[in-house]
Amino acid sequence: QPQLVESGGGLVQPGGSLTLTCVASKIVIKFYEMGWYRQAPGKQREFVASVISESSIHYADSVKGRFTISIDTDQNTVYLQMNSLKPEDTAVYYCNVLRTDWWGQGTQVTVSS
Repeated sequence: QPQLVESGGGLVQPGGSLTLTCVASKIVIKFYEMGWYRQAPGKQREFVASVISESSIHYADSVKGRFTISIDTDQNTVYLQMNSLKPEDTAVYYCNVLRTDWWGQGTQVTVSS
């Protein structure tokens, strides 16, 4: 069973930035499409961004222009750079191997003044 470990969440003021990290083990991420999802309290988990190569990246409309997903295949790590954060970005963020049940444990992001 692959393991995905997220980190980098925290409390940030509106307009601030955070970078989330997902370190993968027991899987070579360059062979898979990797993604980030989030789940806010009382809401369903939703897609945020995905990447399979530098030429195949997708974003939810709500984060386009503010978030950037990237991968480091040498480190087997996926990143989510989040800028211009808004209160509505508050959620638990999860790393995922798309189209599988392989999820990380999640990292909390809270955007509040």
